[in-house]
Amino acid sequence: QVQLVESGGGSVQAGGSMRLSCAASGYTDCSYDMSWYRQAPGKEREFVSAIDSDGSTNYADSVKGRFTISQDSAKKTVYLQMNSLKPEDTAMYYCKREDRCGILKVTFNYWGQGTQVTVSS
Repeated sequence: QVQLVESGGGSVQAGGSMRLSCAASGYTDCSYDMSWYRQAPGKEREFVSAIDSDGSTNYADSVKGRFTISQDSAKKTVYLQMNSLKPEDTAMYYCKREDRCGILKVTFNYWGQGTQVTVSS
């Protein structure tokens, strides 16, 4: 079983920076991609950024140019570098891993518990 643990959240002033980490445990031989989502109180969970198994990345328009997703060489940890933070970035940030396994590429989704990011004016 894969377990994901987010860390690095906290409070920061607008314009500041923060780096989130998502550490994965549990071995699989499946291919996978990893993503960051966020959810503010009373709002829907929204996509933030993703990095797939070949290293290609994608970003929501709202964070493009400000956030950078990356992973370590072992692909066990994914990071989200957040710069030029705005109050509207305030949310609970969740790490997601999507595994595709076997010949039929059966999909398994794993979620972390979330880490809170608060950006004040």
